[in-house]
Amino acid sequence: METTSTPTHCPYCALQCGMNLSPTPEGGVEVTERVDFPVNRGALCGKGRTAPAVLSSRVRLTSPLVRSGGTLVPATWDEALDRIAGELGAIRAGHGPDALGVFGGGGLTNEKAYTLGKFARVVLGTSQIDYNGRFCMSSAAAGGIKAFGLDRGLPFPLEDIPKTGCVILVGSNLAETMPPALRFFSELRENGGTLIVVDPRRTRTAEQADLHLMPRPGTDLALALGLLHLVVAEGRVDEEYVRERTSGWEEARAAAMAHWPEHVERITGVSVPQLREAMRLFCEPEAAMVLTARGPEQQSKGTDTVGAWINLCLATGRAGRPLSGYGCLTGQGNGQGGREHGQKADQLPGYRKLDDPAARRHVAEVWGVNPDSLPGPGRSAYELLDALGTDIRSLLLMASNPVVSAPRAAHIEERLKSLDFLAVCDVVLSETAALADVVLPVTQWAEETGTMTSLEGRVLLRQRAITPPAGVRSDLEVLHELAARLGVEKGFPTDPEEVFEELRRASAGGPADYSGITYRRLVEENGVFWPCPAPSPTPEGAGAVGGAGAVGEAATVTGAGAAVDDGGGADGEDTGFDVFLEDPAHDDAGTVRPGGVLPGTVHPGTPRLFLDRFATDDGRARFVPVSHRPAAEEPDEEYPVFLTTGRVVAQYQSGAQTRRVDELNAAAPGPFVELHPRLAARLGAAEGDPLAVVSRRGRAVAPARITTGIRPDTVFMPFHWPGEGRANTLTNPALDPTSRMPEFKVCAVRVEIAGA
Repeated sequence: METTSTPTHCPYCALQCGMNLSPTPEGGVEVTERVDFPVNRGALCGKGRTAPAVLSSRVRLTSPLVRSGGTLVPATWDEALDRIAGELGAIRAGHGPDALGVFGGGGLTNEKAYTLGKFARVVLGTSQIDYNGRFCMSSAAAGGIKAFGLDRGLPFPLEDIPKTGCVILVGSNLAETMPPALRFFSELRENGGTLIVVDPRRTRTAEQADLHLMPRPGTDLALALGLLHLVVAEGRVDEEYVRERTSGWEEARAAAMAHWPEHVERITGVSVPQLREAMRLFCEPEAAMVLTARGPEQQSKGTDTVGAWINLCLATGRAGRPLSGYGCLTGQGNGQGGREHGQKADQLPGYRKLDDPAARRHVAEVWGVNPDSLPGPGRSAYELLDALGTDIRSLLLMASNPVVSAPRAAHIEERLKSLDFLAVCDVVLSETAALADVVLPVTQWAEETGTMTSLEGRVLLRQRAITPPAGVRSDLEVLHELAARLGVEKGFPTDPEEVFEELRRASAGGPADYSGITYRRLVEENGVFWPCPAPSPTPEGAGAVGGAGAVGEAATVTGAGAAVDDGGGADGEDTGFDVFLEDPAHDDAGTVRPGGVLPGTVHPGTPRLFLDRFATDDGRARFVPVSHRPAAEEPDEEYPVFLTTGRVVAQYQSGAQTRRVDELNAAAPGPFVELHPRLAARLGAAEGDPLAVVSRRGRAVAPARITTGIRPDTVFMPFHWPGEGRANTLTNPALDPTSRMPEFKVCAVRVEIAGA
C-alpha cells in the first residue's frame, strides 16, 4: 500500500485549512495533521476532520441520472451529455441565448469558475450567469471597491490580527463557522489587545470578547455611524491621514453627525456608555481593525453598512497602515476566487468589469473571439433564480443547492420546477439535484487538482490525492464535452493546469492579477497572495508592471539582470518592491510564456495591500457618505419579532454534504428556534416544544432552544436543513441596490406553538 501523504486543503470554508491526506488499508483516505500551513497550523474543525466521509460511494453519486417518466434513472455519460446539449441547443434556437441560465458556486475551483464563465459567454452566448457567492460577501465587495478601488476580503494576512491593538468583529460567529481562526483572536487578547464583538446573540465568539454589543438586527449601520460621531465629537479623527490619504471626508462627517449617541441608542438598543467604551477601545491603540461578516452584509443596506465601518477606519487612520484596516471574513471555500474569474453576472477574469471595452478586448483576445460577441452583464443571483421558468427556460447549475440556500426558498423551489429543463452537476443528490432532468456526478476536492483563493487573498493549490470512482468525471470534462456537442471543439481543456495557464493570461493586468502565479510556486511557497503580476522587460521608463495598488504606476525594467523598482507610491513614497530579474520568461512581444517566469524573476505576491496607495485613480481612499435606514421589513403588530439566521459548527451551508456525515449529524441533528426566556414565557413554550415561525413568505417548524444569549425581541434559526424546518422559507429577498445581496439576516416573523 502507498504510504505517502498528499498535502492539500479542506473542502469547506474560506480558511482553506491545510491538511494531509493519507491512504488507509481499506483503500480510502484519512485526514492527518499538516502543521506547515500558517492559517491553521494543523488544527481542524470537525467538518474538516470528517471530510473524507463524503468521498464514500455510499453517500455520493457515481452514475449520471436522467429523468424518465418522472423518475431519475441511471444513464450513460453519452446519454446524459447528449440530452443536456440537445435541450440547451433547442431552447437557444427557439428562444435565444438569454433563455439559457447558468448558476455556479463559491466552492468551485478557480479553474472551474473561470471555465464556467467562459462556457456561458462563448459557447452558450448567454448573459444569464451568476453564482451563490452573491449571497456571501457581495456587499463587502461593493463597499471595498467604492472606498479602496479594490475588493479583496482581507487586505492583510490573518497572522496580523494578534499583533494589532483592537479588533471590532461585526456579525461573525467564527468560533462556529471557522473554528481554527479563533486562535488569532485569542492570541490578540493574550498580547494585550482587545476584541469587540457586535452580534444580537451571545455566541461562542461573543463569549471571548472584552466587549459584546447586542444591537437589534438590521441596525449595524446606525451603530457604525454612532461610533464615528463619537470619534469626531471627542477629537479622535486622524486629521493628517484624512488630509493626505482620503477624499470625501466632509460629506461623510456631516452624515455621521446626524447620528448622535442617544439617537443611536434608541435605534440599536446599545447603550451610550457601551458606545463610548467601544470607541475608546478602538481609538486608543496605535493600530486597530474592523472585520465584518454576513451579519451586517446580508442586508438590503449591506453596502452602506460596510461603507460606514470603512469610514470609521478611514477617519481614525486605520486603513492602509501596518496591522490596521478593514477586512471581510469570506465564508465559502472559494468565495473570493469564485467571483474574480467570470462566473459573476458583471465580471470577466481578473476581476475585470464586463461592461469595460478594454477588459472585453483583453479577455476576448485570450479566448480567441470577437469582443462584440461577448454578452453584457446579466441578472444577479436572486433575480436570475426568480426569472426561472419565465424569461429563462433552462438552467445549468454547478455546486449549489438553492432549494435550501436561497431566500424565499419555497418560491425558488417552484421556479426551479417550472423550468423547461434543469441540469445539475454535484457530488451528492442535493435537494436541488433531485428536481433536475439530468444529474451529473462530478469529482470532489480530494479527487482533483485545482486552485482556491482563501479569505486572505492567498491562492492555494489543492492536489489530487485519490482516484475518483468509475463513472465520475470532473466539471472541466463536463464543460469540454458540452462545448464540443454545441459546436465549440477547442478552448475548453480538461487539464486544470492548462486552464490555469490561460487564466493567468486572462487575468494579467486586471485588479486580481494572477499572471505571476504558477502551480510550482503554489507548492513551493504554500500559496501566493494576489495581485501577483508577471514582470515583463520594457524599455526604461516605458511601462508599468503593477496591479491593484500593489506596485507603483511607474515600475520599469531596465533589462535582463536588472532590478525592478516600483517607482514609488503616493507622494513619492518607496513601496519597497524590488525584484531581481535573471531571465524573464516572456516572448519578444511581452506575452507571458506557459509555465510562468523562471526562478529569481517573480513578483513576491502582495500579502498586504494599500500600504503606499489605494487602488483608485489618485491613490486616495474614498469616504462614502451614508445614513441609517430601516430594514426592508420591520416588526409590526402581525409579525412582532425579528428573525436572524446563521450556521452551527457541525454543519456547512445548505448541508448537502455535511448532512451525510454521521458524526456531524450526531452533533447537530436538525434545525431549532433559539429564543429568549421572556419570549418563551409569553408563548408558553418550554425547551424542545415545536415552534412555528411564520413570515410573509411562509412557515417553518423546529424545536425551541431557550437561552438568555439572544435578544428578547429576536429569534435565530440555522439554515442548513430542508423541509419543514427550512429557515430560508422565511427570509426576505429584498435586495441591496448596489450589491444585489438579499436581506437574509433580518425579517419580521411571529412565533407560536406549532399546532396550537
